[in-house]
Amino acid sequence: MKEAFVKEDLSVQILDTPIPELTSPFHILIKVHVTGTNPKDWKTIKRYTPQLEAHGGANTGDDIAGVVEKVGSSVYEFKPGDRVAAFHEMITSSGSFAEYAIAYQHCTFHIPPTTSFEEAATIPLAAMTAAIGLYRSLSLPQPWSPPNPSGSPSPLPLIIYGASSAVGFYALQFAIKSNIHPLICVAGRAGNDYILPYLDKSKGDVLIDYRDGEEKVVEALKNAAPTSQDGKKLPILHAFDAVSEHGSPAQIAKVFAANKSTSSETPKPKVTFVLGGDKEGIPDDGSVEHSITMVGNAHRQDEAKEFAHVYYRYISLGLAEGWFKPHRVEVVPGGLGGVKTALENLRDGKASGVKYVMRIGETEGVELK
Repeated sequence: MKEAFVKEDLSVQILDTPIPELTSPFHILIKVHVTGTNPKDWKTIKRYTPQLEAHGGANTGDDIAGVVEKVGSSVYEFKPGDRVAAFHEMITSSGSFAEYAIAYQHCTFHIPPTTSFEEAATIPLAAMTAAIGLYRSLSLPQPWSPPNPSGSPSPLPLIIYGASSAVGFYALQFAIKSNIHPLICVAGRAGNDYILPYLDKSKGDVLIDYRDGEEKVVEALKNAAPTSQDGKKLPILHAFDAVSEHGSPAQIAKVFAANKSTSSETPKPKVTFVLGGDKEGIPDDGSVEHSITMVGNAHRQDEAKEFAHVYYRYISLGLAEGWFKPHRVEVVPGGLGGVKTALENLRDGKASGVKYVMRIGETEGVELK
């Protein structure tokens, strides 16, 4: 099969490699029709030591959309011929930049007939990051136990910073399904046409343009805090930072500080980030609970594995019923030959409200079947 290996300078070598074997009874071999891409695909290359030693590069792709080719002995939900999408285990071999890839059953889900392979390839990693961030990191109410089941006025404000990114867009949709409002969304040039239609102004939802500058963004975030029935500003206690760099942590910290409650009964504010590293502005005195949402836990921790199993099936249901929408796609031509362009665009910050995907069948030397 053809397989793409990305080098540290983002050059790509396409090699002929064997079709991978199933090494777990819970593995699924998938013929990849479309692969998605994520920023981690260029940021984590150095961690793929065995592949770097063998090939000088790494198959860093994790978003799979295709057709089941073969299943392990303990797989009970899927069979050859099924249309599926899957989240490949990160930092392992047999990723999605290839004609065939491997995924575990619990991180695989059926693609409804109304969803294309291109759309499905935008979902696995980003949507699970959103779900883990909201419901495990921030402990927000899940869709089947929303805080306001009857649409009652009790507000639960949530900042989603980077709402037009794939992770932010999926967090937005899950939050809406959980009836979490007001949603305080920060986005850029894709905000007005992509994010604004999802917001409900009657529930206090707002869209803030980060291009207005830090001072105006912080002021707008503060002003978005809802008021109680007696007219007092309520504290904003939850933030999902889908950017996690370029000043967003510091801006969120300023909002938490401004909305800090004097009541000893008010919980500490919580923020979760999608990237590690120093988070300038976030206090280290314990006054703010902060975490890094690790989507890789869907393969590493037993509870997170169960969580992923449930939510991938819930996503499939949402796609079929129409309340869960895939992220907008931009098809990079050339199949695996387009991996370099896609990753360079991600590195250079060119993506705005789109997810780069490649059709494997467009790869030179790949026979279409």
